[in-house]
Amino acid sequence: MIILFLNCGSSSVKYSVYDWDQKKSLCAGTVERIGIEGSCITHDRPGLPSFELKRNCKDHKDAINLVINTLTDKEHGVIANINVISAVGHRIVHGGKFAKSVIVDDSVVEELRNIADLAPLHNPAHIMGIEAARAILPNVTHVCVMDTAFHQTMPASAYMYALPRKWYTDYQIRRYGFHGSSVLYTSRRAAVLMDKNVDEVNTIVCHIGAGASVTAVKNGQCVDTSMGLTPLEGLVMGSRSGDIDPSVCFHMMHKLNMKPDDMYTILNKKSGMYALTGDRFSDQRDVRKGTENGDELCKLAVEVQAHRIKKYIGAYMAVLGRLDCIVFTAGIGERAPDVRARVLKGLENFGIILDEERNDAANTNKAECRISADNSPVKVYVIPTDEEIVGVQDIVALLAGTYDVYTKFRYIFQEKEYRNKLRDAAFIEEVKKRPFLLKAAVNLPEALKQEIKS
Repeated sequence: MIILFLNCGSSSVKYSVYDWDQKKSLCAGTVERIGIEGSCITHDRPGLPSFELKRNCKDHKDAINLVINTLTDKEHGVIANINVISAVGHRIVHGGKFAKSVIVDDSVVEELRNIADLAPLHNPAHIMGIEAARAILPNVTHVCVMDTAFHQTMPASAYMYALPRKWYTDYQIRRYGFHGSSVLYTSRRAAVLMDKNVDEVNTIVCHIGAGASVTAVKNGQCVDTSMGLTPLEGLVMGSRSGDIDPSVCFHMMHKLNMKPDDMYTILNKKSGMYALTGDRFSDQRDVRKGTENGDELCKLAVEVQAHRIKKYIGAYMAVLGRLDCIVFTAGIGERAPDVRARVLKGLENFGIILDEERNDAANTNKAECRISADNSPVKVYVIPTDEEIVGVQDIVALLAGTYDVYTKFRYIFQEKEYRNKLRDAAFIEEVKKRPFLLKAAVNLPEALKQEIKS
């Protein structure tokens, strides 16, 4: 069974192809700059050099056609033709009322339209991707994998807002949480690395990317998370404000004679790191480069970001009662040792002791790493996220009629021997260039170690 998994953004399409029968990823890639001059596709396969091709894509349909053409290309492809694709998965940021992954039909698409304004940076693009993919592949099953589903185990004390009751009963205003597939994957991988069952482990997962969240996972289930009704609440993000006093909005709307839509745009697209750096940088790489060059506003932005993450870690330690491990994941969490160090500094009295050498070595998104010291009671891991494999297994189970909520479902990546071969191949190439990366890597099979040595 071949599964194509898509994650559509406003100007990009990320994709991966998974062979379920062989339990391996065949390829992964990205089409970038959709609708912008200079569109291109980057295509990665295990053990082979990346393939890049520039091709203008005016919309998502063009982009998905480019993906299909690349997948079936005689030289660079991984499948004979599109007819071998059994299902297409679509990552959906805001699932609204959907508590589980669902097979797509017109009613599902319509419901996603109804809640598109709750995730304005994501859901409209997801819908464009679904429509394009259904047009190109009309005879296969399409499945929406909801990022909000993992957080449905939160108690009411965590998901309720102190707002008029009718807002909840009539309009479903509550905390939903996001990055659910990422948290599900990394919290279960953390349990594997600790050689424990997931229902024995309390974890705080820091998913730190352009969008960022912290989630408290108690005995394998979500009990609280920093994002709320929309992905705007919580941490300082690339262009999103995160937590603020709501009165700021009304105060500035009055001062500047602003409309609600204008304020909504500012909070989602012109705040966060972008605002803290003086309306310059929302990309964290630019912020960190500015910090290295002595830019005071960039330094402040990084400090504010780290302070907010640290506050949430402290709060969730109290919620959990006992903390076994912390996980950093996503682009910044996986590749920014300086950010992790800022967040964890001063937490030694809480049993969180960073190994600086390991932390510096864990600056690749290709391997699972432990960055805590040997004597740290709380283990700290850097775990590359893999939202696609969560979606793939949901899809396979839906097609087989064996799908259930995650609390009653065991994923293949909960097995210690599970490996992402595409990532392993990339890690080998990284180590050839930077051998010190091995310092932090954990759970490497003996065969992989031997391959690295050779």
